[in-house]
Amino acid sequence: MRRYELLQSIAPVLTDEFIICNLGFPSQELYSIRDNDHTFYMLGSMGLSSSIGLGLSMEIDSTVVSIDGDGSVLMNLGTLSTIALENRKNFILLIVDNGSYGSTGDQPTQTSRGTSLAAIAKACGIESSVEIPGDQAAAKLAECLKTPGPHVIVAKVEPGSPAMTPIPLTSLAIRDRFRDAVKRSMA
Repeated sequence: MRRYELLQSIAPVLTDEFIICNLGFPSQELYSIRDNDHTFYMLGSMGLSSSIGLGLSMEIDSTVVSIDGDGSVLMNLGTLSTIALENRKNFILLIVDNGSYGSTGDQPTQTSRGTSLAAIAKACGIESSVEIPGDQAAAKLAECLKTPGPHVIVAKVEPGSPAMTPIPLTSLAIRDRFRDAVKRSMA
């Protein structure tokens, strides 16, 4: 299973949660599978999907799911200890671990050499941290959506991405429609 198939498998599980999606191919893939105004597609800021999602979860009661990549999380490992410290019950971090920097040419990350992001998350204090095969991600995400978090799901997939077209929205349009959706949820 590759990231695109994993995203296809979790799409039916996601309902009214707010989604922060990692930059590059993951955002393009998720946009092609299930675009809606509850999804913030990152077009830059590698390594910050988890931090943005955590910050949002601190301001709203709705569930927030950050979809991040192994390379991005490795660039911002401090976010895992912050997630543990803040202990937000409405936050889920789904790390799609393909062992590579998928948006820049599939150069290997440290997870391809044995680094376990689930073990790091657990060592930071996030008790609900698990590493699973990608084909189990939808069921695990559905389970986590029913229980208080924070949760970290590391879903192992194969590297590689299908050809994608860029998201046809400007960064301002993505921001504005997402912000409007958050405001509506708080009304």
